Amino acid sequence: MDEFAFRPTHVAPPDGMASWAAPDPAQPSARLDALLPVRLLGRQGDWGNVLCSNGWSTWVDGRLLINLPAAPPDATGPPARTADPRPALAEAEGVLARYRALLEDLAAGSADLETFRERTRGLRVGLVVDGEALWVFDPVHDRWCYCDGLQLQTYAASGRPRATPGATPGPAAGTAPDAAPGPAPGPAAGGYEPTRTGEL
Repeated sequence: MDEFAFRPTHVAPPDGMASWAAPDPAQPSARLDALLPVRLLGRQGDWGNVLCSNGWSTWVDGRLLINLPAAPPDATGPPARTADPRPALAEAEGVLARYRALLEDLAAGSADLETFRERTRGLRVGLVVDGEALWVFDPVHDRWCYCDGLQLQTYAASGRPRATPGATPGPAAGTAPDAAPGPAPGPAAGGYEPTRTGEL
């Protein structure tokens, strides 16, 4: 087997996706075709540095890349799982509890409307449960995630990708990062515009 063969890890969304010459919205590049196979080289915040089969590398909104299935796990081991949904649920519960407490203060008259507005500014929560399906808003990464009971995947992202505050520049085009990337997100909402989120 050729050790240098191109092995994609993801594909572009069904509607294709924008790309940038660098992790900077001011440097647009060619648009990637729908379902184009790519290899994720590394991440910088929301940005993903990808390599195409022709050797061209570019930066994309890494939240929107669609995972390709990995090789099946060893039959003797436990089933593989991706991102655990419980931390996202705990975050949603915490935000909802803070909002409920502020609402109680407003209803009891111990806080006025202006104080209520000030204290709720920036609080963002979203949660939908339908049987085994779960959609939860992740305010840390500014995205909606979907969970089927086993794995948490990106469902829709709002806004442009952004670097993690204080992040150092990512790897040069075509080079692999020193550290392996973390669990990659799954598909964005197929055929739908990304969900736009706002403050409460």
